[in-house]
Amino acid sequence: MLFLNTRPADRAADLTQFLQAQQIDVLDLPLLELSPMPWSEDLAALYAALASVQVIVAVSPSAVQYGMEGLKRAGLTQASILHIQWIAVGEATAKALQAYGLSSHVPLVETSEGMLDLPVLHQLDNTAQVAFWRGEGGRQFMMDALRKKGVQLLNFVLYRRQCPEQTPKILMENPLGLQSYCMLVTSEASWLNWLRLIAAHLDVLNQAHFLVLGERLSDLLQHYRQAHPYNFSIYQLNDLRKESILKQIALVQGNS
Repeated sequence: MLFLNTRPADRAADLTQFLQAQQIDVLDLPLLELSPMPWSEDLAALYAALASVQVIVAVSPSAVQYGMEGLKRAGLTQASILHIQWIAVGEATAKALQAYGLSSHVPLVETSEGMLDLPVLHQLDNTAQVAFWRGEGGRQFMMDALRKKGVQLLNFVLYRRQCPEQTPKILMENPLGLQSYCMLVTSEASWLNWLRLIAAHLDVLNQAHFLVLGERLSDLLQHYRQAHPYNFSIYQLNDLRKESILKQIALVQGNS
């Protein structure tokens, strides 16, 4: 069975090599790429207020990279934010923070819901401030949930997300046809990009087995399946560890 690795190109290689070593046929088909937002007065003002927050939520390794670059550009040092607690969406983001000597709280389920369950957030009162280092359009659910609790948010939109230009070409050169395939879906943005890519051939959904990160995204795909005449399988992931993905692929192969 073909596995479509939809991770951004700079994060895909490790997973692809791991799966290929397990004799799994892999096609790298990135559905998202990231580019930094231009520096602005709004970002400068957010960095000027950063020392007053209790928690910084880093939603990806890229958020850590662009956030630290912005910190330097704002004329701040890491020492100025050492008192702040960090939340990393998953192990990869936690490792990116570790590279800067920063420890973080990591949820068992690498989703917004998983992060909201962390004790560090439950302990905040309504005078607390939380900063989000994120991409354009990301983590709205988590931010809305914290606003409803009265938490004040500093919203650092550090990068844009878009479908890579080369992805349609990759798909044209590797048509799915009638073959069964397994695909990683890690965000609503990547799911919507996939639907746009196959808009003229939506019947390929009938051959799909989707490995979906988290309950909310799983629900989104289930609702789509209920509303449309396509029959595809959905397998929920709680994290993006290579071993977890391999385990689900084995389950797909056993059920196919």
